[in-house]
Formats: sequence, structure tokens, C-alpha cells
Amino acid sequence: MYTIKFNFEQSGLQPVTLENIQPGYSLLEVALMNDIDLHHNCGGVCACSTCHLYVNKGEDHLEELTDKEEDFIDRAVNPRLSSRLGCQCLLLDGDGNVEVTLPDQTQFLGE
Repeated sequence: MYTIKFNFEQSGLQPVTLENIQPGYSLLEVALMNDIDLHHNCGGVCACSTCHLYVNKGEDHLEELTDKEEDFIDRAVNPRLSSRLGCQCLLLDGDGNVEVTLPDQTQFLGE
């Protein structure tokens, strides 16, 4: 089981820590199942960059970055070395702690 902490760049949003999250889910799925709004215009099939997030801790608990995902990250707003797509961050078998930051999604409202 995992503990996942979601931080937010958007002002006024406090961090959310979720416990007892089972492996096999993507970070996008975890966010949506717990009422954390994470844009996902393509429906979570790695065909856009709206579920872009930053992995601060625990990247070794996530499925590896693919070339396709990397291509879409390049199109994201303010990509960093820690950038990933939430739909592609599948929690591997095991347990641990993962911490991510969701970019300020208000900048995407025009997309």
C-alpha cells in the first residue's frame, strides 16, 4: 500500500495526503477517485499533456517514463526534469511513499 501526498501550486489549495492506496492505479486515477481535480482532456490515454505533474519523491515506485510520454511532456506548460503525466504514473507492486506537485491548472483554462 502507498501513501501519496499531492501538493498544489495553485494558491489556496492545501496539500492532501492519501494513505492505503493500492498498487496498479495511475496517479491520475488516484487523484480522481479522491476528488482531486487533475485535468485529463484525452481521458488518460497519453494523448495530451493536461495531466502533467511533478514527481518530488518516490519515482522508483512508478512505471518508467516512455518515449511517447516524454514527447507529450515536452508539450506541457513549464516542464521540468521531474515532469510526468499522471495517466502514465502507474503505481508498481509494493509499497512506499510518493509525493507529487500539481501545477497551477488555472493556466490551462484556455486550452
